[in-house]
Amino acid sequence: MKKVLFISMFSAFMLIIASCGGSKAVQGDVRIEVPCSGPEYRTNNEYFRASAVGLSSDMNIARQKAMTEARTALAQAIEVKVSAVTDNYSSSYQMGEDEEARSRFQQLSRQAVQQQLSGIRVLCEETMKSPEGKYKVYVAIELSGEDIMKAAANRISEDEKLRTDFEYEKFKKVFEEEMSKF
Repeated sequence: MKKVLFISMFSAFMLIIASCGGSKAVQGDVRIEVPCSGPEYRTNNEYFRASAVGLSSDMNIARQKAMTEARTALAQAIEVKVSAVTDNYSSSYQMGEDEEARSRFQQLSRQAVQQQLSGIRVLCEETMKSPEGKYKVYVAIELSGEDIMKAAANRISEDEKLRTDFEYEKFKKVFEEEMSKF
């Protein structure tokens, strides 16, 4: 019994020692600083954000690739969040089991998001050139969560079928709850 206890304590001691040094880089590893990335470029409770990099021998094409990748990532993140908001709102409030209303609600929300993507703001853009002559363009973009919420609410309230049941303040509350999950 003492032998088992000793082995257990020794193992625990070794795990503690190993975990204390776990945050150090392995010898030979090199830390890479990636432009336009890090905590200040991540989605938070106010803004949807995305970062990307584009690579090409043509600087403009590298920029276009980076912006396309960033927009795609941003659109996907917004789509997931708006889908959660519309699902929660429609099931929690007036629409309940009305599948047609729920589908229309989601469709209008998606259309509003697509229109809002034109209002993207560039947070960061850095261009670099490799020794081989290739351009790397790093970008980070953002879109206001509140702007998306208002655009979706406006689109929904303009729909004749949904207008009578739509409650902006409840929709806003559900949206803000979802945004606070970031």
